[in-house]
Amino acid sequence: MRHQYDPTNMKQLIILGFLLFSFGGNAQDLLPDVSLKTLEGTTTSLSEATASKSLVVISLWATWCVPCIKELDAISEVYQDWQDETEVSLIAISIDDARTVKRVKPMINGKGWDYTILLDTNNDVKRALGAATVPLTILVKDGVIVYRHSGYAPGAEDELYEQILANAK
Repeated sequence: MRHQYDPTNMKQLIILGFLLFSFGGNAQDLLPDVSLKTLEGTTTSLSEATASKSLVVISLWATWCVPCIKELDAISEVYQDWQDETEVSLIAISIDDARTVKRVKPMINGKGWDYTILLDTNNDVKRALGAATVPLTILVKDGVIVYRHSGYAPGAEDELYEQILANAK
């Protein structure tokens, strides 16, 4: 038996597909709970690192990524003001692998970044967040991703701060 083309059914299928796609995308808004290492070598998780803070900026970066370093330097210049005004905290998660992870600690010390630094040498967080490139900057409020930005151009930290202010309330 042959089925005839029915535009009504096709319309319903398109709407159903759209709805499934829309709701499926929202599941990605939850912060994934992935294990990470601290600079001291202890294991923690993303949920542990963000648990006591309601508003957290998470920056995925690498020592070999020039835009990543520029972004973290730019934020570093205004970070204390951001904390004073909004109590936001920043966790910088290095995706350096086993070959380059030894560069992280000296870079942090040289830059004087006052961030929590975690290590994702297996790229578990990068994969869980679906990050194609770094830097990836996300803003998390109570375990939910409320803002996401990939790449860096001068001034992107101002847009991030606007998002922080909007979500700090």
